[in-house]
Amino acid sequence: MGATTRDIFGQAQSAEPATPGSYGEHPQGHRLPATTRLGPVHLQVADLSRSLAFYERVLGLEPVERNSDGASLAPQGTHAPLIVLHEHRGAQAVPRRGALGLYHFAILLPDRPALGRFLRHLGDLGARAGAADHLVSESLYLQDPDNLGIEVYADRPRGTWRRVDRELMMATDPLDIEGLLEAAGSVQWSGMPVGTTMGHVHLHVGDIAQASAFYSEGLGFDRMVWHYPGALFLAAGGYHHHLGTNTWAGSGAAPARPHDARLLEWTIELPDAASVNAVHENLARAGHSGDLRDDQTELVTRDLWGTQVRLLVADRTRLGKE
Repeated sequence: MGATTRDIFGQAQSAEPATPGSYGEHPQGHRLPATTRLGPVHLQVADLSRSLAFYERVLGLEPVERNSDGASLAPQGTHAPLIVLHEHRGAQAVPRRGALGLYHFAILLPDRPALGRFLRHLGDLGARAGAADHLVSESLYLQDPDNLGIEVYADRPRGTWRRVDRELMMATDPLDIEGLLEAAGSVQWSGMPVGTTMGHVHLHVGDIAQASAFYSEGLGFDRMVWHYPGALFLAAGGYHHHLGTNTWAGSGAAPARPHDARLLEWTIELPDAASVNAVHENLARAGHSGDLRDDQTELVTRDLWGTQVRLLVADRTRLGKE
């Protein structure tokens, strides 16, 4: 992100409470159901052991499955993975400027005290992190050993969200570090707690209008924030965003290469096969292709810059890729 609320939305008195149904722009065709959630992200990394050490020690995730070239990691005491690592020995780290594809994936903690405990944990480790208040959420930012971007955040109650006309208010303001640490109380961080989920994915894209055409008019996300400089935020069910897209990598940016550390795939979980099939039909109407699989319970497609997304019935989420 990168601008204040005033820069984007003007005077604060123009804002209104973001009550259900009062914000967001719907696609013209199919709309993703309100129960849409995100599943795991699949990452290509250069050194599996190095990445596992980071994701266990720093993020507090637990391996739930491992083989010679990959591993799945989940919150403490659960078996539903948030991250699936795939080793590609010698993979090149993400360039500082960024390639088209992953900007960051974002892990959503269940509450503000958990984020405060994670913040204190990072301080105990001496780990470097960025921080921001986005009005709808509070966030910490890290890079993994391959320079893949990570956000760890907690939402503010929906009753506190605001809008200007139909656009949800988001910003990048200073984070209340002292308040977060106070919210943590005396409880120590013991790993990603039960209730942690994949909150959103944020992608570098080549063009915002084309991203809107694919992800809103094609997949069926609502547009939530569209005046953020160089960015568009989309969601289902009135969430602030399940997906962020931006052009901040620059006009000359190219997609990540096959031998780069990168996002291989992200997943969207839908409630039933009818919902998956509806997206497939809508993509076709919008001029995009998708591969419908497994008795119409799974759909694989790619955006215009090669980023793969898999939509599937929620109880069919798999630990590994095909």
